[in-house]
Amino acid sequence: MTRFLRTEQTMAFPHGRLIASRDGVNFVLAPDGWDRLAGARPRHAMVVSREDAEDWCEREGWDLHLLDEVPATS
Repeated sequence: MTRFLRTEQTMAFPHGRLIASRDGVNFVLAPDGWDRLAGARPRHAMVVSREDAEDWCEREGWDLHLLDEVPATS
């Protein structure tokens, strides 16, 4: 199961960044797709629903299909 999170807002990312957590591994959505995060998830990342993740993608201009393409961890 994949959970989605959103980081805090920053000047560079006014709507935060989208993170996907799958099997305890965290990925951040980057221009070239999902990139694995080293270490623990960002401390202030908030869990968001799939619907909120879809809204984030639409607002940021990302393809919604990316939400279904979080890499498998095994």
